[in-house]
Amino acid sequence: MSGAVLARKLDAHCAALGSCRLCGHDDPGVVPILSPARAPKVMLIGQAPGQVETGPGERRAFAGRAGKTMFRWLDRIGVDEPTFRSRVYIAAVTRCYPGPHPSGRGDRVPSRFEQEQCSRWLTSELRMIRPKLLIPVGKLAIEKFLPSAPLDQIIGRVHEVEHAGGRSRVIPLPHPSGASSWINAPAHKLLLERALDLIGAELCTLWGAGALRRSA
Repeated sequence: MSGAVLARKLDAHCAALGSCRLCGHDDPGVVPILSPARAPKVMLIGQAPGQVETGPGERRAFAGRAGKTMFRWLDRIGVDEPTFRSRVYIAAVTRCYPGPHPSGRGDRVPSRFEQEQCSRWLTSELRMIRPKLLIPVGKLAIEKFLPSAPLDQIIGRVHEVEHAGGRSRVIPLPHPSGASSWINAPAHKLLLERALDLIGAELCTLWGAGALRRSA
């Protein structure tokens, strides 16, 4: 698919996604997140947006505190947030804020119904983009592509998977939320560093060595 055709398809896709209410959300202040990338070779898939990310004036994944952490990680391998957002299609398992967790700590995990209703958007994106690299972030996103396993058996490795859009290399990341304690263990920090180095190497291959600051 040519770049111009893909861009037109993603424009139409995002226009339809932007007005989606399949999962029953009727709060006008909660709308689906969208990605501006129109010629991506890479997709990053999160779990579900937070409240700050799905307001009408935002609509960007990872725009809150967890996003700041994630983009600090990526900055260490030489890619800044504007470049990443423009070149990587950022999606999620579900695209609307699911609401607060009943315990009052963090956000609610999207229900199975919400995940099923939203899955058609990700399937369509995989088929259109046919990404060379997938970066699932957090356990919910990782398990869309890889069998359930402890994170220390998954993070820091390159996996090959088949999906609706073909075959991709998969490099998972842990969720950058402050609610997750996984990355605090020294051994897990090393796995995160290894995963980021692997992502950096893949981006250099796909974008060219000069695309990352450390390679310039």
